Amino acid sequence: MLIVKKFGGSSVADAKKVFNVANLIVEDYKKGNDVIVVVSAQGDTTDDLIAKAKEINPKNPSKREMDMLLSAGEQISISLLAMAIETMGCPVISLLGWQAGFNTDSHHTVARIKNINGERLKKEIDKKKIVIVAGFQGINKYDDVTTLGRGGSDTSAVAIAAALKADLCQIYTDVDGVYTADPRKVPNAQKMDAICYDEMLELATLGAQVLNNRSVEMAKKYNVELEVRSSLEPHKSGTIVKEKVKMEKTLIKGVAKDNNVASISIVELEDKPGIAFKIFNKLAQAKINVDIILQSIGRNNTKDITFTVSQDNREDAIAVIEALKDTLDFKAVTYDEGVSKVSIVGAGMESNPGVAAKMFEALFDAGINIRMISTSEIKVSVLIDENKADEAVIAVHDKFVN
Repeated sequence: MLIVKKFGGSSVADAKKVFNVANLIVEDYKKGNDVIVVVSAQGDTTDDLIAKAKEINPKNPSKREMDMLLSAGEQISISLLAMAIETMGCPVISLLGWQAGFNTDSHHTVARIKNINGERLKKEIDKKKIVIVAGFQGINKYDDVTTLGRGGSDTSAVAIAAALKADLCQIYTDVDGVYTADPRKVPNAQKMDAICYDEMLELATLGAQVLNNRSVEMAKKYNVELEVRSSLEPHKSGTIVKEKVKMEKTLIKGVAKDNNVASISIVELEDKPGIAFKIFNKLAQAKINVDIILQSIGRNNTKDITFTVSQDNREDAIAVIEALKDTLDFKAVTYDEGVSKVSIVGAGMESNPGVAAKMFEALFDAGINIRMISTSEIKVSVLIDENKADEAVIAVHDKFVN
């Protein structure tokens, strides 16, 4: 049986935790399994490296050099973990992303995996070695190191599982599975035994931090079965993420909160065909993802358009809009970072009317105002004041999950 295991930075944050992870790996290896492990940088290493970069070049360090810097974090983790396994008498080898065959595009700091040449991985597995791989990184066609962006180690693990047709891909985190809401904030949150790809993808995209959304998207594409487990309580059953899950009585599977949101408004924009296309096409060209969009009813030949982006993209998005001022007629661009997105997700809501109304009732009962609304077949999202977000999650969760 080939098992791919991924451990995040908190799981290998110090020597004690490194040995804890090593024990988990060796335990599966000694059962006769082939084991490939993907590891993130220790603890806050990535943030520390970013801070070091700002000390040297606070304005605009090149993205290529940032990739060279940030990729060092995983190199430390994989070598230390390999050393720990060596002390247990097991054959092991650590590999950087490029050594493991990760080929990516050339978008530094947010690279996408193009393919994995798995020959080196297969060769080491055939030698009965435990293979430790640096997550989050690869190499482009120019032989430059690239990184995959936040959460890239999850994606690295799923990519290996897909390329080598692994029997299971286990993602170890600091929680013991996927919950209906953040158990640290919602007392009545319940752990799920299983969840389907689409529901998990929505939850990950909408702010649930258990799995990276790109990894779930890849798992669905290549039908990789995921299991979310706790590295602190490894023998507790986790949550399986797979194609189909037996339907339950619960209409929704989870409530998610995302504080990394900024709303941007274009005020008194000329009201004529093609305006929305010009705006959002330019944002797309700048690689800025837009989430909720609200357009007001036209008045006096003008309209307002409000949309949301991540806070990281707020300044770039405003710059794109301001650059259009010569070709578009609008009064002003305003923004608000004091907002949060709260969402419910569940495949069951598609065939059950009244789910959105039930969510809105919960917010009304809690005295929470809704600024914007977005819906799809399996989710409803609302934009609210950030200082009400935790209260909103609890109110909505308790309305649906008993």
